[in-house]
Amino acid sequence: MNRIFTLFFLLISLSLSAQQENITGNVTDENAQPLPGVTIQLKGTQTGTVTDFDGNFNIKAELGQTLVFTFVGFEKKEVEITTTTVNVQMVSGTNLDEVVLVGSRNRSRTVTESAVPVDVLDVEELQVSVPQVNVNQILNYVAPSFTSTTQSLSDGTDHIDPASLRGLGPDQVLVLINGKRRHTSSLINVNGTFGRGSVGTDLNAIPAAAIKRIEVLRDGAAAQYGSDAIAGVINVVLKDEVNTLNFNVTTGTNVSRNANEQTGGMDGESINVAASYGIPLGDKGGFINFSGDFDYRDSYNRMKAWEGSIFNAYNAVEWQAYQDNADLSNLSNQQIQNYAQQVDYFSADFKNEIAQANDRATLQNLLGRDVTEDELAARGLSRSDFNMRVGQSALRGGRLFANFALPLDDNGTELYAFSGLSSRKGNAAGFYRLPNQSRTYTPYYINGFLPEINSKISDKSIAAGIRGKVGDWDVDFSNTWGENEFMYFIDNTSNASLLGTSPTSFDAGGFSFSQNTTNLDVSQFFPGLFEGFNVAFGGEYRLENYDIIAGEEKSYAQYTADGTVITNASQQPATDFFGNARAGGAQVFPGFSPDNAISRQRNSVAAYADFEADVTEEFLLTFAGRFENYSDFGSTLNFKVASRYKLTDDINLRAAVNTGFRAPSLHQIYYNSTSTVFNDEGNPVQVGTFSNDSRAAKLLGIPDLKEETSKSASLGITAKIPDANLTITADAYFVAIDDRVVYTGRFSDDDPDSEISQILRSANAEAAAFFANAIDTESKGLDIVLTQNTYFDNGWKLKNDLAGTFTQTKRVGDIHASPLLQNKLDTYFSEDNRIYLEEAVPRTKINLTNVLTVEDFNFFVRNVYFGEVTQPSNTPANQEIYSGKVVTDFSVGYNFSESINLTIGANNLFDLYPDRNRVESNRSSGRFDWPRNAQFGIGGRYLFARLNLKLQ
Repeated sequence: MNRIFTLFFLLISLSLSAQQENITGNVTDENAQPLPGVTIQLKGTQTGTVTDFDGNFNIKAELGQTLVFTFVGFEKKEVEITTTTVNVQMVSGTNLDEVVLVGSRNRSRTVTESAVPVDVLDVEELQVSVPQVNVNQILNYVAPSFTSTTQSLSDGTDHIDPASLRGLGPDQVLVLINGKRRHTSSLINVNGTFGRGSVGTDLNAIPAAAIKRIEVLRDGAAAQYGSDAIAGVINVVLKDEVNTLNFNVTTGTNVSRNANEQTGGMDGESINVAASYGIPLGDKGGFINFSGDFDYRDSYNRMKAWEGSIFNAYNAVEWQAYQDNADLSNLSNQQIQNYAQQVDYFSADFKNEIAQANDRATLQNLLGRDVTEDELAARGLSRSDFNMRVGQSALRGGRLFANFALPLDDNGTELYAFSGLSSRKGNAAGFYRLPNQSRTYTPYYINGFLPEINSKISDKSIAAGIRGKVGDWDVDFSNTWGENEFMYFIDNTSNASLLGTSPTSFDAGGFSFSQNTTNLDVSQFFPGLFEGFNVAFGGEYRLENYDIIAGEEKSYAQYTADGTVITNASQQPATDFFGNARAGGAQVFPGFSPDNAISRQRNSVAAYADFEADVTEEFLLTFAGRFENYSDFGSTLNFKVASRYKLTDDINLRAAVNTGFRAPSLHQIYYNSTSTVFNDEGNPVQVGTFSNDSRAAKLLGIPDLKEETSKSASLGITAKIPDANLTITADAYFVAIDDRVVYTGRFSDDDPDSEISQILRSANAEAAAFFANAIDTESKGLDIVLTQNTYFDNGWKLKNDLAGTFTQTKRVGDIHASPLLQNKLDTYFSEDNRIYLEEAVPRTKINLTNVLTVEDFNFFVRNVYFGEVTQPSNTPANQEIYSGKVVTDFSVGYNFSESINLTIGANNLFDLYPDRNRVESNRSSGRFDWPRNAQFGIGGRYLFARLNLKLQ
């Protein structure tokens, strides 16, 4: 620790021993117009600056060193310093020539020079033209290897979208901000969605207004960045712009033939207000940039009408009693017989049978028959009055970010920091609780009810560090902290076992996750060794904490008829008229109990070394190795070797091999709860998720969790055809993952006296599920990216981007199961789990974007092909395949001035929907006309308008 503090003070006090000059200059475009905001960097170092509003710059450097000039939309330019004045003219190009922070620790490496595939997405540019406003959806439509869609009827996953890179899990992609590790969400996905059993990062907690660009590394990088980077790395680079106010307002709505329960019209209205502004600090290029947004989106519903049973004959009797203001909680046999005579549509014979019944059992047998159609007419209701809300949830939230840097001297020593704060409130609905179900206490809800899940999601983060020179070495010391909290509040519901004393709103508890990461990174570029040699090494210490927070008692407990909490198997719960047990806990989402509540933490320490040599002008060779030790499962050593060879000045071959790992998350090890899920037949099941170290796990032979390990390889080519302004990259890859963590199927025991049955009853559950290292998988695929620009003599410009990904993931080898599980393999790794892993997201995705600039007009057209997906089901006959579709986005923008732009357009211009469900079990009696894992959602056409202001 003393050495770290010594380094910290050395960064401030030491300066370069070599003689440095004050280098000044000006940067312009082909038309001699000044370019503000151009990044200028001393090659192979972290020392740099940016041009001011007039394109001017100054930087301390030695004669003979090389300056690297990069700017979005222009080709990179390198200039050797021969005098103290350096004037540069930049040429329009593509962002493939932009220097990137991810994938290489050589600070001068560009996309096409990299040994691994990296996509660079200019978010500032996209924000003007595209319909999408949140980060997940922007990436989903721009980066083919990235997939994320809004979920429905999936508890907390309705509010935080799971995301995938190269078809792998949400927890197998690492997210960085400004090159620093971002904390994950506190939510673990345990419902029926892609990514079930995994923990992702909430990218939507970052406002798009705060982002300068996003770098997507499509290659395994655990040897460079640590756990989770099996599929790749997403690095979010924050804005550093100053003296410019960016402000935009976007509003839109679905205009679709299937809006409003398939009657057509408009629904799902949304608005987003975003702004950013930077303030210069000092006279050495310091800044602080503030960005934020506020948004609101309304829910929409794509369910037409419930087609199943709603009312039984007892409900008809209740309706008569209800109209008579009778006490429905305790109707006597005589009252039931009397009120039955008032039901107009009961036949004379049926009324007579009821009148002659001698006991409760006979009445129960008679009054169980379905009378839905007659009772709907009697109450003046329609089937659509019993619809669920199938579609996106409602959300309201705000985000605020700040990015700060302050140079302390002319030698590159710099303080930096960035911080974020976000808060979102969501509202989603569950399955409708019908009057004829024991889960519905009809004296409260005579027509049943639609329970609502309200979420409160808060996210906080702050990072701070100092970087500069210690002798000839670039040193970066930083600390990054982040926390995500997810709380549940359940409304318009009841605890059915509490009968008439149940509240209708509950605090159901929630969970939180925090992460603190301390990094020390050291690097140096040696221009005289080979054709350039970069050395980097460093260490990391990380502390993680995961908490489950209990809700109020009535949100989770089951009660006897006299209101006593059930604590043992001998106690009997309250029952309905037919003798069925009333379920405990808040309907739709039972709260977390004190038995669920935990607080667990772990730490890890890592050391890495990274070497990158331009062996010749044509041949680049890199090697990275990383050792990491976790306090809860031990240590791991991983490596990566990558190479790039220049066949010509414009054609490169590249290849990489690496090993990787992903430590099981604290969520996967310790998460435990009881929740309501619906099986393939649409029937509710109370499922207890038990932690990996629980007694239930030991009884069933569920082994302790261990890390996932991976081996991967990639081979690619990059080519530039300058005469055609065309750049092409193509990369094939293979990823083998051993011991993947999955969320198992549901275990139960028919023996009511067994220990596992007693554990289930104590948890108010009917079945048990766990997290386990159950399988190995192999993924292979091909990514292709083409970028081309055409410049016309009349000043028009056409930009064309074509990108596609083709991927396949398969389970390989045997299921990893203990002897106790050999006869339960179909439950341990169920068939629907296989589909979630292999076929629930498109395996083919192709994106063609065309942007035409005509004077002050900007025309944007994008066509995205989303490949076929399969319905996850344990029943082969229900595994429908939904065909691929092409979704078209279109917008037109007009610049009223250099400061004001108006854009109008559409997402899904042609109002396209996925294939409808054809199998009745998948339709679930009209609940789901379209698949829940639809490739691009079920909102239909979305029209929007956006006003952009840029004031300087």
